[in-house]
Amino acid sequence: MPVSAQVLRHAADRPRHPAVRGRSGELSYAEFAARITGAARRLPDLLGRATPPSPDLLGRAAPPSPDLLGRAAPPSPDPSGLPDLKAGRGALVAVSLDDPVEMLVAVLAADLAGATPLVCDPSWGPERRAQVMRAVPVDALIDAPLSAPAASPPHPPGAAAPGDPAWACFSSGSTGRPRAVVRTRASWTASFPHLNRLAGIGPGDVVLIPGPLVSSLYAFAAMHTLATGATAVLPGRWSPADLAADLAEATVVHLVPHGLPDVLEALSRTPSPLRTALIGGAALPGGARERAAAAGVHVVSYYGATELSFVAADADGAGLRPFPEVEIEVRTQHGQGLGEVWARSPWLSEGYLAGATGPLRTDDAGWMTVGDLAEPYRPGEVLRLRGRGDGAIQTGGATVVPEDVEEVLRGVPGVGDLVVVGSPHPYLGSVVTAVLETRDAAPPPRARLEAAARSGLDTAQRPRRWYAVPELPRTPTGKPARGLVATRLADGDPGLRRLG
Repeated sequence: MPVSAQVLRHAADRPRHPAVRGRSGELSYAEFAARITGAARRLPDLLGRATPPSPDLLGRAAPPSPDLLGRAAPPSPDPSGLPDLKAGRGALVAVSLDDPVEMLVAVLAADLAGATPLVCDPSWGPERRAQVMRAVPVDALIDAPLSAPAASPPHPPGAAAPGDPAWACFSSGSTGRPRAVVRTRASWTASFPHLNRLAGIGPGDVVLIPGPLVSSLYAFAAMHTLATGATAVLPGRWSPADLAADLAEATVVHLVPHGLPDVLEALSRTPSPLRTALIGGAALPGGARERAAAAGVHVVSYYGATELSFVAADADGAGLRPFPEVEIEVRTQHGQGLGEVWARSPWLSEGYLAGATGPLRTDDAGWMTVGDLAEPYRPGEVLRLRGRGDGAIQTGGATVVPEDVEEVLRGVPGVGDLVVVGSPHPYLGSVVTAVLETRDAAPPPRARLEAAARSGLDTAQRPRRWYAVPELPRTPTGKPARGLVATRLADGDPGLRRLG
């Protein structure tokens, strides 16, 4: 069932129950449902005005196929009374709004009307947005709140199938090679009951979601909360200074690993009914689970990826076990101690929009991997992760693909070869670090490098540390040896000169 349909059902059953709470106030389920249905009525006109996409806003995009996934599926009859969408269930609607409550209104309006929302970073300006979306077949853009008519009673949604494409978001850095992951409706919604049982979440909960909805972790949290009939608290951005107020009524919180210590620190100063912390990432800070237990908070950590959704979970501190209905294999090469993690489950995505390339790989038997590494694994054992096989950098909850950063920086005059790696950071996990090969020339000024990063990269992708080295270590094939560079950085190699 679409999440929008579940919101309408909650509005009918418990109209006064709080649905969303943001910095600008609170909406009951009845008020929230009215906003969604009113916004859905505006979508056909928006799509009509957006054909073809404006080249100065979205860039020229190829017309979408009859179905985002390449299937020819005519729109089903819509008994809802909502106007028919011009592009039917094949429409892809980009949503870019600062306010997370307004973002959810627009996303669920698209869901209600049968379109597929593509969640975008609202910090992108028009030129940046055009650069990112040129390769994505967007039919329309919502970058201003869709205000509802004065009277907008909820209607039942139109016909929807579990296999409909129902969500798309960018998997990581989106410069150079945009990677918009698309998934079916059921690949998220059918996992909701499993998460409810694992974490004990129900309609009486108040769920704090302290991050941007452009992140699939926080977007999933919001959709799950609303489908469950609970209350979603949406501050929009991570703010340790506001945590105490945000936690005042929260019973559940969704976090990345580095956020848990801040939450526990806030709990030590402010009373809160918080009982469960869901941590998207297996690498918890040392002793964090024990400190959480002492504060009365049950930690459920999990491992997954935007492309794979849930893979494994640890609800008791005993280690990662397969999430319900997930099969796991660790495929090792002869003579190697580590192997790639492959998963097969109903929760996998459909892949990248518009034929984009990325770390996701599939095989003919329905297994997928994003290149994460683990120790050898047998069913029934604990999954022991050991890092990203593709060199991806985990920084403050974001995943940065080094090649995307390198592609932008190579365009800076004076830059020859370079390597981007992650350097350890006490709070962010890692920070993006660029190491430039200078040979006999002086490196470009740091100010020029940072200016290029600001204009061409998202905030999480921009290097915070810059180094120069006369010659990069290389593999036998002549490629820069990323692992060796990271090791030299960790060892404090004096041959790596910090750029001031």
